[in-house]
Amino acid sequence: MTDRQHHRPMTPGSNFFEALTGGADPALVSEAADRAAHLLVRGARGSDDAAVAERVLRLADSEGIETIAEVWSGAPADSLAGCLWRLYLLRSWVYADPVAVSREFEAGQRGAPVARVVAGVAEPPGPEQLRAMIDAVLRGIAGSDFADVLLRAAAFARVVATGRAALSGPTEAEVQRMLVLSEQLEAAGHAELEHPLA
Repeated sequence: MTDRQHHRPMTPGSNFFEALTGGADPALVSEAADRAAHLLVRGARGSDDAAVAERVLRLADSEGIETIAEVWSGAPADSLAGCLWRLYLLRSWVYADPVAVSREFEAGQRGAPVARVVAGVAEPPGPEQLRAMIDAVLRGIAGSDFADVLLRAAAFARVVATGRAALSGPTEAEVQRMLVLSEQLEAAGHAELEHPLA
């Protein structure tokens, strides 16, 4: 058996960490996500250009909801980035299963009459009416007050949560997820009214 020499581990020099390749710095990703959300909401707001509103609306279609999730899904619910994530997630869900959404919305109308009015879904609330409503909500990012966008989306989610609770199919977890989404959007809408979200 030979004696092995034990050496003290090398201390990495100043270039050691620079030479490592890997994922992006989480702090830089978060900062970029916040900046993009700020530009999207504050830069597009008040624009009379219909093309701007359409680009904002179709962002998830053109970039993919997975890309948006990668950028904004970890943001706090009361931030612009967190709100945008929740709004685009809601729109993607409506487009993915409009028949089930319309069934849940219809079931919740009586239990949440004020929220139904605030949501502004045309009667009867069929799949096409719900798609039109959620698109109008997201177009509002460019054309109206952001607090209104958030409160309208919150009201829609509240009606759906109420409908889920009234139906036999959805699980308690599904009801809770929609209720939490509604509460987060509503809280963010009220916060936006008091002081613009960052």
